[in-house]
Amino acid sequence: MSEKTRLAKYLAHAGVCSRKQASRLIDEGVVSVNNRPANHIDHVDDNDDIRVNSTRIQGKAARVYYAYHKPVGIDCKLNQHDPSSLIHHLPTNTRVYPIGRLDKDSRGLLILTNDGEFCNQLIHPDFHQPKRYLVTVDKPLDDDFCQKMAQGVPVNKQITLPCTVEKIADCQFSIILKQGLNRQIRKMAHYCGYTVIDLYREQISDLNLATLNLPENSYLKINKSDILKN
Repeated sequence: MSEKTRLAKYLAHAGVCSRKQASRLIDEGVVSVNNRPANHIDHVDDNDDIRVNSTRIQGKAARVYYAYHKPVGIDCKLNQHDPSSLIHHLPTNTRVYPIGRLDKDSRGLLILTNDGEFCNQLIHPDFHQPKRYLVTVDKPLDDDFCQKMAQGVPVNKQITLPCTVEKIADCQFSIILKQGLNRQIRKMAHYCGYTVIDLYREQISDLNLATLNLPENSYLKINKSDILKN
């Protein structure tokens, strides 16, 4: 990069994390520029000494994409000191991070990448990329459950956006979201009087885990076009 770039954007282009996550790292004080604590208004290029947790970051990394089949018990927070962290299960040949998250008790498809701009394209609500989940609850669904969930319910002091919900068994439904609030499906189900006992993310945009034949806790290198065809 020959022109100075805002620090968060530089970190995203270098494959460290998304811009949003880069801002968090700056707030946490783990980013330095030229041997001083970084701030959000820093503009940098490859001639600057930029470090994250004391590791020097330089240049634009080649873009890579992986599908990962997350099992229950893996925490998507990248914490080196947590034995349950996803960081211990990532490819070791290049730095990648998950697009979006699944909570520790959930399982299914994660996309791993170092492409910060593409990450924003998938998770930002303006782009409306769908994610499909299969959900099992603790008791049979009543007649109006799907309609209530689809119309939107209160979560985190807001009404969830309309979504697609379909009953597929007495205690199981599928849901397609274009929104990503914290533990959204669990909170939606709880509002309707149900407890989620299994949550499986099957699909993100055009990428379906069922077609990959990918065992739990395994990852597979894929192409960007496998995820988003248009």
